[in-house]
Amino acid sequence: MSPPAPLATTEEMLAFDREHIWHPYSSVINPPPVFPVARANGTQIELEDGRTLIDAMASWWSVIHGYNHPRINQALHDQIDELAHVMFGGFTHRPATQLAAQLIEITPDPLNRVFFADSGSVSVEVAIKMAIQFWASRNQPAKQKLLTVRGGYHGDTFGAMAVCDPVNGMHGLFTSVLPQHIFADRPTIPFGASWSSDAIASIERNLREHCAELAAVIIEPIVQGAGGMWFYHPEYLRQIRTLCDAFGVLLVFDEIATGFGRTGKLFACEHAGVAPDIMCLGKALTGGYMSLAATLTSTDVATSISEGEPGVFMHGPTFMANPLACAAAIASIEVLLDSPWQNNIARIEAFLQKNLAPCAQLPAVDQIRVLGAIGVVELKSAVDMHRIPQAFVDRGVWVRPFGRLVYVMPPYTITDQALSHVTDAIIDVLTDPPLL
Repeated sequence: MSPPAPLATTEEMLAFDREHIWHPYSSVINPPPVFPVARANGTQIELEDGRTLIDAMASWWSVIHGYNHPRINQALHDQIDELAHVMFGGFTHRPATQLAAQLIEITPDPLNRVFFADSGSVSVEVAIKMAIQFWASRNQPAKQKLLTVRGGYHGDTFGAMAVCDPVNGMHGLFTSVLPQHIFADRPTIPFGASWSSDAIASIERNLREHCAELAAVIIEPIVQGAGGMWFYHPEYLRQIRTLCDAFGVLLVFDEIATGFGRTGKLFACEHAGVAPDIMCLGKALTGGYMSLAATLTSTDVATSISEGEPGVFMHGPTFMANPLACAAAIASIEVLLDSPWQNNIARIEAFLQKNLAPCAQLPAVDQIRVLGAIGVVELKSAVDMHRIPQAFVDRGVWVRPFGRLVYVMPPYTITDQALSHVTDAIIDVLTDPPLL
């Protein structure tokens, strides 16, 4: 069979895409518009028709250094000539060991065991399995449930969906077939506000009542991402750490969206000065070049699992520790640590605070939130995903809202001039009543 003829024009490509390709969170009957990308460089995406867009989303929060970074490009060029892929069962290689060493160095103690996975959702699945297998190895097989808070998001696979918000999340359709876990109240005290000691009452009550069946608490530290872009007080994490220790429950931090500097700390849990028993990493791990994730844990957890039945951890992704992805991650971490990333995050935060503030006066806007390189404009009603992205593209920026949220999480390298273009576009779009 001969290969299909190439799609000669952009119109042919878009027609084929519309007829045959299913995009994320979209309908094939009435799909939202998609925009054909030709190339990307720095913080700009170039469309096939020659228009350029400032990327205010860092490709779903992953391209933290911008596109086409020469050091990461070179690392991939060098690696592909040596070893593009090899199974990780029975083998190891230098990119995996070097990356593991980097991750152990920069994450909080006592995280010193690294299990590589191939996506953020899978790293959450791994964390859940680690927690359950840990307690089984300690002859407490009844500890199989998870405790989390409402408003959270942890991924789209079945184990991860089961700990996303069960009411206002994206997975209500699957509720009847998902494992049933326990949900505490959503954190209510915002980041930077005054702490109240009764704010932790719901989690404490659930831990007290269910500790005999709880394997772990899983939570996104400081920032609830796709569940609502809510920033909460660091004292929650300190209190949860104390309560987990008191009631004999593991603590899992999902740092997939927040890891590698996004909130102004290298990892969001550093705002609270506490460490989890298990940590999930992904998204920005490779600088957005390739899919790769990691689940880190302590020697205590890893040894306990290995001492119990069946004596091994029961997980093994085909593309675990792919050498190309590991090489990209090594280079991305080096680029981050060699850069003035803290200054860049502080600069972006100050700029967003100042330049998104006028949105608060718009009739459609409910609230403005900014933390680190995250800016959120929460509206009073949901956006029209068939019209809003086009409106932003017409203004030369890429912003992809969801629900009632128009938000930005740009590359750390974005300039003030580009940020000004983005915030002006947000105000312009949100001032246009027919779009809302």
